[in-house]
Amino acid sequence: MATKGNSGDNRTRSSITIFIVVGLCCFFYLLGAWQRSGFGKGDSIALEITKTGADCNIVPNLNFETHHSGDAGIVDRSKSKVKDFKPCSAKYTDFTPCHDQKRAMTFPRTDMIYRERHCPPQEQKLKCLIPAPKGYVTPFSWPKSRDYVPFANAPYKALTVEKAIQNWIQYEGDVFRFPGGGTQFPQGADAYIDQLASVIPIANGSVRTALDTGCGVASWGAYLWKRNVVTMSFAPRDNHEAQVQFALERGVPAIVGVLGSIKLPYPSKAFDMAHCSRCLIPWGSNDGKYMMEVDRVLRPGGFWVLSGPPINWKNNYKSWQRAKEDLEGEQRNIEEVAKLLCWEKISENGETAIWQKTLNPESCRGSEDNSGVTYCSEDPDDVWYKKMETCVTPATSNADVEYKPFPERLNAIPPRIASGSMQGVSEDKYMEDNRQWKKHVHAYKKINRIIDSGRYRNIMDMNAGFGSFAAALDSPKLWVMNVVPTLAENTLGVVYERGLIGIYHDWCEAFSTYPRTYDLIHANGLFSLYKDKCDFEDILIEMDRILRPEGAVILRDEVDVLMNVKSIAGAMRWDIKLMDHEDGPLVPEKILVAVKQYWVVGSNSTSTR
Repeated sequence: MATKGNSGDNRTRSSITIFIVVGLCCFFYLLGAWQRSGFGKGDSIALEITKTGADCNIVPNLNFETHHSGDAGIVDRSKSKVKDFKPCSAKYTDFTPCHDQKRAMTFPRTDMIYRERHCPPQEQKLKCLIPAPKGYVTPFSWPKSRDYVPFANAPYKALTVEKAIQNWIQYEGDVFRFPGGGTQFPQGADAYIDQLASVIPIANGSVRTALDTGCGVASWGAYLWKRNVVTMSFAPRDNHEAQVQFALERGVPAIVGVLGSIKLPYPSKAFDMAHCSRCLIPWGSNDGKYMMEVDRVLRPGGFWVLSGPPINWKNNYKSWQRAKEDLEGEQRNIEEVAKLLCWEKISENGETAIWQKTLNPESCRGSEDNSGVTYCSEDPDDVWYKKMETCVTPATSNADVEYKPFPERLNAIPPRIASGSMQGVSEDKYMEDNRQWKKHVHAYKKINRIIDSGRYRNIMDMNAGFGSFAAALDSPKLWVMNVVPTLAENTLGVVYERGLIGIYHDWCEAFSTYPRTYDLIHANGLFSLYKDKCDFEDILIEMDRILRPEGAVILRDEVDVLMNVKSIAGAMRWDIKLMDHEDGPLVPEKILVAVKQYWVVGSNSTSTR
């Protein structure tokens, strides 16, 4: 009986074994077919990289430390390297592709159209690397950089002559010094901001994001930083050479831009405060179109500061050398448009006037039919290359929301998400995004231990999402330009609601900045986003243009995409390593880290110390 029972058990076990073997064979057959189909391509490449050890896991010889700073001399030691991307001519040292002066002069001057973005067609794009000027050094660390810029980095003295009596900038030996003065604040930016702060609640954290139109060298934004206000400054590339370049060398957020015929590249309700200090913008003309554009980007309850003509024209028309009739008419037009926009003037002191936008603008207009207002019909956040209109952006259902004070606002649920106005984005999804980026940034700091040391001041996130990378990095030592690509989900409003700053951009075109203006560039999934949209080569050349010598790059993307990027970037003057995801080698997503080598005009090789 026992023998018979054992025989039955053996047959049962044999059947189970055969079933398991057949099942495993089917599973691996299907898995192999799936990988060969392309859906599993990332996994197969990840396994191959892990097997061959292709640059992953550790970065032993990638040096993030700077050796060419404003505090030390330059020591050259050449090393040979084959380069497929040649250096551009020395005349392109400060080249801004979409703001080229020669191209600009071919466009109409009405509404400042010629000062707006005009990018070269594909066949005219430079395929070379922009050189640094001779003697270039890494800028001073903040806060010293606020007051001093190495002359070699932006060797232009025109402003020291043109603005000599206005205390903007002074040339002292091998550096420029920025005393903090301005046309409208001869006693210095601090004293001017103190005057504003007596009316605007700057100190309590309720004002965090600011916009400075026609910023000059951005001293207003530079001095607001220590009051925990981050300012987006812009000015055109005009005859006041290097204004925006000086701002970025100082470590102040700024772009090349103008208030002209195209909408500003920011979402609606973005800024807590907007500012114009003698910015030469004709606010009273064009039926108030420019004030209406400021109204679009100013959040309800926000403040608008106008300093200079025509404010207090009765006492100043002679010194301004302007006809008092013209100034009177200009101020009257401004007052009428402000009333239409439901802005209340809360202060006029000397040549400075301050308005506050009503928390609920519709409450002051009565019925829509009788308000005399033409409302804009387009999406107020769809602005890329869209014409500015003479219309008022209507208030939304959550127009009267009051943001939490900063820094609490940084990690609170943003109103756009809390109200459900962003489809498919729940509060849980937002909180999970925050958690993931804290984890990612923790891993980055292990790779590059000087990220939060003060070495990097100007940081760019090329595909910012909700701004969680910037939030995880938050520090008084640095700021992040959160770029939301025009191809991506429109999340820039959330970025601003967190108390961060950013901009819309299409990475098939050049960014509105000078060369060498960012210390660290980060991009998550950017190349996957632009796959088949434009050449990776053009994006990488643009990254090289705006990255400082000895600046760093961190790219996070699918492994097959990064392998393609690495093959192109390997022909540039970058030191590159490909690394595993922090969760291990079998994750298809990888991290590419790079350091741009130091080289200057006339150098056919890099130099290190």
